[in-house]
Amino acid sequence: MPPPTDAELVTAYLDDGDQRAFSQLLARHKDRIYGYLVGMVKDREVANDLFQETLFRAIQAMHRRRGAYESQGRWLAWTMRIARNAALDWLRAQKKFSDVDKFSNEDEGASFWERLPDDAPDASSLLNRADLWQEVEAAIEQLPPEQREVVLMRHQSELTFREIAELTDVSINTALGRMRYALINLRKILDPEWFAGVSGDLPGAPAPRDESVA
Repeated sequence: MPPPTDAELVTAYLDDGDQRAFSQLLARHKDRIYGYLVGMVKDREVANDLFQETLFRAIQAMHRRRGAYESQGRWLAWTMRIARNAALDWLRAQKKFSDVDKFSNEDEGASFWERLPDDAPDASSLLNRADLWQEVEAAIEQLPPEQREVVLMRHQSELTFREIAELTDVSINTALGRMRYALINLRKILDPEWFAGVSGDLPGAPAPRDESVA
């Protein structure tokens, strides 16, 4: 028998009060949510506090606005919006993300393909070697906040670019553009030989799903 879907687990939790269903749902996605928070705030203790806050807010919202949750689609993407808001609130309080509000005001008129250098690496040029993941994490921390966030959402949380665009209130082109600039910058930060003759995705992350805006 295949494992229950997220939607089935949510229904069992909300309609039947099945706490095991929620525990299974959380176990399925907690690493993605926590990994995103760690990458955003760069402090595991703070990330743990924000993770607990995210769960508290999510549980409250699920019981208070059941219909609103169902209209949001995937539980992970819905919960990631709560996690993102918690992270941005903390970062603003620490004055570490003071430019976050400008992210939704970028010029989205031109296609991102028209604004990027031709030699930019695509996602498959980031190799799949777990022994170098610490180097990748250190490089990701050096990215501008909006680029770091899209990398974390895509490769830590395994969100689609459509979901990332919706979460960050930008167009899909802008979300894709941020990822592409992030890959350009990662290539500059990391040893160029690290990229030579390799293929795959970010090490330690699940492979993206096959989708039109993946």
